[in-house]
Amino acid sequence: MARKLAVVGAGLMGSGIAQVAAQAGWDVVLRDVTDAALARGVDGIRASYGRFVAKGKLEEADADTALSRITTTTDLDAVADADVVVEAVFEKLDVKHEIFRALDKLVRDDAVLASNTSAIPITKIAAVTGRPERVVGTHFFSPVPMMRLCELVRGYKTSDETLATAREFAESIGKTCIVVNRDVAGFVTTRLISALVVEAAKLYESGVASAEDIDIACKLGFGHAMGPLATADLTGVDILLHASDNIYTESQDEKFAPPELMRRMVDAGDIGRKSGQGFYTH
Repeated sequence: MARKLAVVGAGLMGSGIAQVAAQAGWDVVLRDVTDAALARGVDGIRASYGRFVAKGKLEEADADTALSRITTTTDLDAVADADVVVEAVFEKLDVKHEIFRALDKLVRDDAVLASNTSAIPITKIAAVTGRPERVVGTHFFSPVPMMRLCELVRGYKTSDETLATAREFAESIGKTCIVVNRDVAGFVTTRLISALVVEAAKLYESGVASAEDIDIACKLGFGHAMGPLATADLTGVDILLHASDNIYTESQDEKFAPPELMRRMVDAGDIGRKSGQGFYTH
């Protein structure tokens, strides 16, 4: 019998998770609050499959089959029979709490509830459910079809069985996993990139070096594929600002306190590639 995945949130991350899972043979239900959001998500999946076909990395018949495994809905009740549910909504705790309260009442007792959060402690998300042992972090990376890493995060009460099921799911869709054993805000990867981006932005803000030279230093000096300020533009300055704020609020560690420059960029809408302007012009 085919395995069933439910993805709550049809944005870039949610649709990416749905895409790779469907390609790996999972039946996927993709849920969002509007038909327009779902249409954008499916259009993005179709276009991504098309690019893989054009590059000879995927047969057209296989792409069609994968797409046929994805159903869409605005009805959260449709997740009720899923084996794994992955939440991929906006990074605000109250929004995630609303989703997880509802999921807790809908899904099977043996279902795994996962969050794609990049910074919010899993224990805080799980606290509104009656099954914190069944809640785990599955932090995927954008773009999901290209990035191989999945960061598995154990909440304070996450069971070994739940963690093992999450690993099995992530590996079945082609990801390599690392495990975060202590539920610190930002986990491993977001703490590392946030600290680097914050310091790079401070260097740029104070006129120590240009954005280009800071990124060149990281690429040629440390072997990074992309510099931190270019990474911020790709990910979204707003996304990294929010993540850094979450970590700073939780840890009170000054190295995660975003500089004023990042806040003003977000205020002005200069949030990176998606707006056409960030640390660079796109």
